[in-house]
Amino acid sequence: MNLRNLDGVDIQPNQRVNFIYGANGSGKTSLLEAVSFLGTGRSFRSHKLKPVICRDADTMTIFGNIAVSDRQEVPIGIQRSVSGQSLIKVDGIQVNSAARLAENLPLQLIDSHSFLLLEGSPKVRRQFLDWLVFHVKPEFLPAWKGVQRCIKHRNSLLRHGRIEASLIAPWDTELAGFAHKVDQLRQDCFGAFVETFNQLINDFLPINDLTLNYYRGWEHGLDYKDFLARQIDRDRHLGYTAGGPHRADIRINIGRDSAAQLLSRGQQKLLVCALRISQGLTFSELSSRQCVFLIDDLPAELDSDHRKLLAGWLDTMACQVFVTGVERDVLIESWPQTLAGNKKAVFHVEQGSVSND
Repeated sequence: MNLRNLDGVDIQPNQRVNFIYGANGSGKTSLLEAVSFLGTGRSFRSHKLKPVICRDADTMTIFGNIAVSDRQEVPIGIQRSVSGQSLIKVDGIQVNSAARLAENLPLQLIDSHSFLLLEGSPKVRRQFLDWLVFHVKPEFLPAWKGVQRCIKHRNSLLRHGRIEASLIAPWDTELAGFAHKVDQLRQDCFGAFVETFNQLINDFLPINDLTLNYYRGWEHGLDYKDFLARQIDRDRHLGYTAGGPHRADIRINIGRDSAAQLLSRGQQKLLVCALRISQGLTFSELSSRQCVFLIDDLPAELDSDHRKLLAGWLDTMACQVFVTGVERDVLIESWPQTLAGNKKAVFHVEQGSVSND
């Protein structure tokens, strides 16, 4: 493996709940990180690869078998090197896109950085929504790539200052087509997501006047091509396309104020959990599949009552969960006592070694 301090790890996870415990720095989160690589091709802890690969190693290799149905498993392998080279194989075939990993292993993460969903930039919330759209709308990815390609060419023209309208008009036309497609797909998924969220939010955090609103990235009710024409002078001045689907956001408010500004840290944790559970439920409803939840250091994120609430929802969803914590008993006690032995596995991590407990 050679992922941080993990070397030669070989485990057989349970299809339901996997408890991972050990001292701080033992490698618990690194085990979740290995699962993340299989589902996304990257780490959720670092944008840089060098700190992820073991200090004395040049490459990191991770293998896993992904159950795509009751009778079929897909082997996945990923190798990354300190030189930046990458090799991804799905079902024995080399692929060039991490999107193929995500298709087979949809992941949801709850950790100490989950606050960014409320406090971070619109990009974080846009990616949150697009995770759902990507997984349930196959036509989304090519449309989104079309948006990115058109904006790249349009911005290149804008940076040249005064340009002929005839040069930019074809890109505006093509971009508008992709933009409306992306916007419609996002609206479809957001509507289903909000319906699910409104049904369960009171279990986590009863809040008056809490609203979720989708902002598409440009003026409501205006055709995007007309919007681009109105904004052309501003875009020329800025040197880039300022509005559009690449500026979409989910606005999470209490009344007229941002929820992040009014809620305590504890309340924010509960709201983020509600958002993540709602996304998992919506994904299941729209795709008839289950996502895998990675929950890092559960006891540090929630108190006992809310740990049990979160665990109860995950148990009801019957999805696969990997959850870490320092103390074994605290983790297990958070889950419903009806959780049978054949529905859980317990792993002890110590100095980079993982053993069944």
